[in-house]
Amino acid sequence: MAKRLALETDKRLLWKLFWLMGIKGFRSVHKHKRRLKRGEFFPPFLYMSVINSCNLRCQGCWVDVGAKQSRIEVEAANKTITQAKAMGNSFFGILGGEPFMHKDLMEIFRSHPDAYFQVFTNGHFITDEVAAELHRLGNVTPLISVEGSEIISDQRRGREGVLNQTMEGIKTALRHNLMVGVCTSVCQTNIDDLVNDAWVDRLIEMGVMYCWFHVYRPCGPDANPDLSLSSDQQRRVRQFVVDTRATKPIIVVDAYHDGAGNALCPAVTGFTHHIGPWGDIEPCPIIQLAAETIHDDRPLKDKFNESEFLRDFRHMTAQNTRGCVVMERPDILVQIAEKHGARDTTARGTAIEELKAMQPRRSQYVPGNEIPERNLAYRLAKKFCFSDFGAYDQQAFSQAKWTDPGESPTPAGGQSPSQLPVISSK
Repeated sequence: MAKRLALETDKRLLWKLFWLMGIKGFRSVHKHKRRLKRGEFFPPFLYMSVINSCNLRCQGCWVDVGAKQSRIEVEAANKTITQAKAMGNSFFGILGGEPFMHKDLMEIFRSHPDAYFQVFTNGHFITDEVAAELHRLGNVTPLISVEGSEIISDQRRGREGVLNQTMEGIKTALRHNLMVGVCTSVCQTNIDDLVNDAWVDRLIEMGVMYCWFHVYRPCGPDANPDLSLSSDQQRRVRQFVVDTRATKPIIVVDAYHDGAGNALCPAVTGFTHHIGPWGDIEPCPIIQLAAETIHDDRPLKDKFNESEFLRDFRHMTAQNTRGCVVMERPDILVQIAEKHGARDTTARGTAIEELKAMQPRRSQYVPGNEIPERNLAYRLAKKFCFSDFGAYDQQAFSQAKWTDPGESPTPAGGQSPSQLPVISSK
């Protein structure tokens, strides 16, 4: 990996990544730790969905992509990022919808040369002009989603010709020497195609520097629960991530385990929270409930530090599971929302009903199935920068409190038919 970084990267962009995300990101995590010791709270990493619109219609999407467009305007985005930087933050995740459909997205990046941005995108809007500007700025990494073969991509993304357009976006970004990542929401229909050495080797050969295999989480109005992985399949993905980190010259992102392989939730540990396209401050992107917004006059630090809704979310979830509360205990989210009068932040207005209708299933927490990191560098990085920050100890979590939701049935053959139409792009 060191050889690849030395020979294949633009050194100006590599330095920006090292300084803005590496050194300053490390400092932001340690400021978070010090705040926790003082009984204060502000997440060291923020996700921000800057727009709800998207050109695709993906299975299991929780965003109201077909609703009237709403976006976080430049002034509001800049104010939010500036206030977060004042708390020590330097690394921001930008989501949508499709972020590059935000007409002023580049202006947001230009306004913060002292911050680093990771953009979650389908890659369809990464033209030569866009890639050239991202290279000039140097503080943005596109994380481009690939969801399977041509046929599976069309099913998963709800349109024809998706994979070819996405691959063109990746090639364009690489042609302009950007630091490029590729992510996959691993589900029943793509696990065999993408969770393997051949796919990772192809990414390395192309010049991709990092990848992210995150597990499909059934949520939203068309959750497609049959796409969910079994516990054995989730363990297979985790083992593959650990082995790839130890054997391949590519960085592999993992947001749901510490260095010893213990499961955790980054929203429960306080590592990150999310701001939706309407400005609502939510626990994470797939939990569309909020009691605070970025659009009132209170300082952002007070909104996070004084939010009883967010505090109860972290505390109540940590008491009951180390896994994903949406998958295992959606009833807890309903209880917290009703207790604090948290509003439904969707345009469709059905978030509570969707949670009540969910079938609980296992997530990343299955006691006795922990897979520790094999790679020393990852173990050290997680020890200092990505752990549970004592969240579960503070809430006296014990395995005895955990209710095993068990396995949910998967369809014959382990595959789920598309529940969304494939729309011709012609």
